[in-house]
Amino acid sequence: MKIALPGMYVDEIAAAIKPFKLPAYRARQIADWMYRYHVDDFSDMTNLSKETRRLLSEHFLIRNYKIKDSLHSADGKTSKFLLAFSDQTTVETVLMRQPYGNSVCVSTQVGCAMGCAFCASTLYGLTRNLTAGEIISQILYIDSYLAVKREKIDTIVIMGMGEPLANYDNVLKFIRLCHEEYVLNISYRSITLSTSGLIPEIDRLSEEKLPITLSISLHGANDNVRSKIMPVNRRYNIASLLAAGDRYAACTGRRVTYEYTLIAGYNDHIEDAKELAGLLRHRLASVNLIPVNSVPERGLLRPVVAKVKQFERVLLDNKINVTVRKEMGTDIQAACGQLRQKNIDTDKS
Repeated sequence: MKIALPGMYVDEIAAAIKPFKLPAYRARQIADWMYRYHVDDFSDMTNLSKETRRLLSEHFLIRNYKIKDSLHSADGKTSKFLLAFSDQTTVETVLMRQPYGNSVCVSTQVGCAMGCAFCASTLYGLTRNLTAGEIISQILYIDSYLAVKREKIDTIVIMGMGEPLANYDNVLKFIRLCHEEYVLNISYRSITLSTSGLIPEIDRLSEEKLPITLSISLHGANDNVRSKIMPVNRRYNIASLLAAGDRYAACTGRRVTYEYTLIAGYNDHIEDAKELAGLLRHRLASVNLIPVNSVPERGLLRPVVAKVKQFERVLLDNKINVTVRKEMGTDIQAACGQLRQKNIDTDKS
């Protein structure tokens, strides 16, 4: 079986090629071709000898996936890709062209075990974790896609399929790789990680002291509401989750974002907004309001615009920093897990 090189640091590539009598300095050349210059065929690595290229092609691979499906929004601002790996598992990655630059949303698991009621990723449960190489392959594909247009990736959001902190080691390696000069050379501050609230791993991430943005999925202003739509709350309640967020902010100096999905008739009342404001007042925190994406299987409805604005106004009046997530890609099922779900259903029929 060939060895996949994506996801390796330079020193790891050096160790991998050493048994084939290749000198260590070749590792940096390979890394540059693979990560910076978007080359996925060893024959195109022109500063390597033909014999070296033949040897690498025989024992290693760069592209460990294929593009199974892709969708592009009518306004040209959102593109969604379904990647299939050698075991036929599939994950989604999304390119969003924001006013501040190109943002890529990556998946970290095949499926998800968290069981959040509003998320399509959980419908078929968790299949497996992605390797660091499979996560960064999503970035490499989008980076090569943009390079044709002389564009680049400006920000990364780790909030696609899966719970990132349940795949801690691979996700952390991915983050560190993206920061490496020979990969993306992207600032840690340009990376956001979203979690449903695994407190031990939040504390572990705090200790890394990486200035990435932590985004915590809250979605309810009290334990009764949150537990009904997020089973993880039965293990880690809101009080303990907010305390973990405070520790993260103290360790990193970074404001924590609390995501709040608005579901019509469930958690979108003025009383909910007031309760949420009470929770976050005097914390180094902000709120990202997310009108729910339709998941027909779960029967969840989006609030009307007036209701969203009313909820936002209550938070602003209570001095809470708040944004309302701009809707992108609704015409191409850009919400997490929807394209994969459609392909699974098609394959079954």
